[in-house]
Amino acid sequence: MTIRLRITLLVILTFIAISAIGGYAVFQSRASAVEVKSVTEGVVPSVLASSDLVGQLKDVQLAAMVMVTETDTNLIGQENEKLAAKKITLEKALEFQAGQAASQAQKGLIEQAKESLDNYFGAIDSTAKFKLAGKDALAQASFFGGVVQYQAELEGVVDTLRIEKNRSKDTAIAALNQNLASTTTTISIVTAVAVVALALIGFLLYRQITGPISRMQIMMTEIAVNQDFTRRLPVDRMDEVGHSIVAFNGMIEKIQEASAQVKQKTADMQAMLQNIPQGILTVVDGNKVHPEYSAFLETVFETKDIAGRDLMELVFTDTSLGADTLSQIEAIGGACIGEDVMNFEFNEHLMVGEVEKKMADGRVKILDLSWSPITDDADQVIRLMLCVRDVTELRKLAAEANEQKNELEIIGEILAVTAPKFQDFIVTSRRFLDENEQLVHQNPEATAFAIAKLFRNMHTIKGNARTYGLLHLSNVVHGVEEHYDDLRHPETGAVWNQETLLQDLAKVRVAVDRYARINEVTLGRQAAPEQAAAVERHIMTIDRKHILESLHRLETVNTANLHEMVAVRNAVRKTLRLLGTETIGEVLASVTDSLPALAAELGKAAPVVEIEDNGYVIHTHSSALLKNVFMHLIRNAVDHGLEMPEERQAKGKQEAGTVRLQMGVMNNMLHMALSDDGRGLALARIRQTGIEKNLITADQALTDAELAELIMRPGFSTRSEVTDVSGRGVGMDAVLDFVTREHGRIEIQFLDHAEGADFRQFQINVLLPENVAVEVDGIDVAYPIPELDQVATGAVPVAGSDPQVA
Repeated sequence: MTIRLRITLLVILTFIAISAIGGYAVFQSRASAVEVKSVTEGVVPSVLASSDLVGQLKDVQLAAMVMVTETDTNLIGQENEKLAAKKITLEKALEFQAGQAASQAQKGLIEQAKESLDNYFGAIDSTAKFKLAGKDALAQASFFGGVVQYQAELEGVVDTLRIEKNRSKDTAIAALNQNLASTTTTISIVTAVAVVALALIGFLLYRQITGPISRMQIMMTEIAVNQDFTRRLPVDRMDEVGHSIVAFNGMIEKIQEASAQVKQKTADMQAMLQNIPQGILTVVDGNKVHPEYSAFLETVFETKDIAGRDLMELVFTDTSLGADTLSQIEAIGGACIGEDVMNFEFNEHLMVGEVEKKMADGRVKILDLSWSPITDDADQVIRLMLCVRDVTELRKLAAEANEQKNELEIIGEILAVTAPKFQDFIVTSRRFLDENEQLVHQNPEATAFAIAKLFRNMHTIKGNARTYGLLHLSNVVHGVEEHYDDLRHPETGAVWNQETLLQDLAKVRVAVDRYARINEVTLGRQAAPEQAAAVERHIMTIDRKHILESLHRLETVNTANLHEMVAVRNAVRKTLRLLGTETIGEVLASVTDSLPALAAELGKAAPVVEIEDNGYVIHTHSSALLKNVFMHLIRNAVDHGLEMPEERQAKGKQEAGTVRLQMGVMNNMLHMALSDDGRGLALARIRQTGIEKNLITADQALTDAELAELIMRPGFSTRSEVTDVSGRGVGMDAVLDFVTREHGRIEIQFLDHAEGADFRQFQINVLLPENVAVEVDGIDVAYPIPELDQVATGAVPVAGSDPQVA
């Protein structure tokens, strides 16, 4: 049963009890009222009337005595008439008593009284007749003989009736009192029982309601104090209190979830403040920094002393801002906090957006400042939020991107001019610059001839530059030409100053040298005319599109996005590095093209050359080096490494041998691994030759790696006769010399585990500085050479001779 039903039942029982008690009291009250009325309006008046009968009888007796004693006949008649009236009164009184008779005895007494009354007044009438007849003696005799006798009899009856009436009155009053007492007792008992029963039911109901509510209140207090939202109230029953407890537990669960979300959001915000690569702080009243700020702010300002510091001291100390601007910023902070947000909007344009701040070690950081108001519900500014970004690198990247853009534009300008014409322009421009410099040194004072000569030479340079479309250079020259033109017109106030003039010439020379350097180094157009034309065709057909794309990216890059700037910078840098490059196949084309003729001369099938460049190309300025190196290595591989066709067929190999070249970058070095599928390195023959040439002794124990080092010795060769291909002892030592001059090295690496065998499979690793090659696809990862994972021993640095010996 639910509490609502219990309360309803309690109310109903209370209503029934009150109604029953009230109804019973009303009923008993009405009954008692009837009894009281019966006593007060019936019994008591009847008793009083019975007492009056006695008085009335006395009056009749006196009237009868007066009549008997009266001598006047008229008066006797009058008295007789009075007696007749009194008789009627007595008869009515008896009739009233008869109506109020409460018992048969009373009724009998009344009947008897009526008979006695008739006899009494009959005797009075007889006496009256004798009196009226003048018979006084008979009248007196009749009076004393009859009237007095009947009077005594009537008085006895009336007195008995009066006594009987009093007895009835007393009995009725006693019964009335007893009834009232019984009613009072009954009502009291029933009321007490009802009160006790209802109180017990109410107490039980109170306990059922207040107990769980009290526990709920206590737990709510404990939860509020301890913030422990994991606790739950037990549910003993599913009434209103039970549902309330379930709802309360649900509310606690929601609070727990909300608290977890708040904690998570707080943790997320803290994590954001700790990890966001941007400085964020808030300014409170008094221009103080709030204790909560992003951790990156410490990196920006290079200090942990931030919380509670004055904003002006933290951010704007050691900046290039003037005193007036600093005062203005400080005033704006105080004027905005605590005021309407509109006040911030009015002054926002006065907030400094970027400053240059000098750090403790003398470095200068460029800081980007972004201001925002933090408002309450009434749009009052309670704090100012300041986002600080270190855009030093961004500005540097922007400048670098601009420089790259200029270089790309210069490259485009150079490529639009044929190599011979451009070379003539550079030579002519340098000659004019030399003449101008000589003129400046020879003329401490201005002369018309010197000024005219300076102007004419510089104007010629500018004209040639504009003719060839070299706009960047012509802009630089134009400024110097304007200075010379001012010297030609003294009214402009220009003064001849050798130092200034030399600085102008140096500025133009730097620009000319830059164009020359890009043409020669970047574009590789410093070679012979026919080779320069070939390089130019290669650049024009492969890389011109990349140049235009890079220029477009530089022009459309978002200069406020650091990552985008870095990406564009790297992409353009790749493009610039790719200019003037060739594939390794193109570099070694002349070597590989000569192999069929070499093989035919040796009586061997033309070998198959496999080149794996792994996405790398070679700078043109390194082409000659690689041609010299691999001319020796590849020809030696064909001569010494690959077997004769019949020998290869006997071993189950293809008649034509395979020479394999692999490229990759590891540990900041370009690795070029050359191997073949021939018989391998003839270690036994190398040992015998070393003994014959007194390089080692016969009893000297050497590892295979140490034996391999012998082939790098000058003049070392395993050939017994000299041929057009080998046998002169010149090869690996020359290769080693080529490589070491370029800060590289050579390693011989075994590819098997046959330590001590006469022949061992191997590869020669040529290691050169990384800048010799450029990665085409832009993926900045090293390409491992597969064979390096299969070596039996470590790479062996060696020092030159024939790499493979039959």
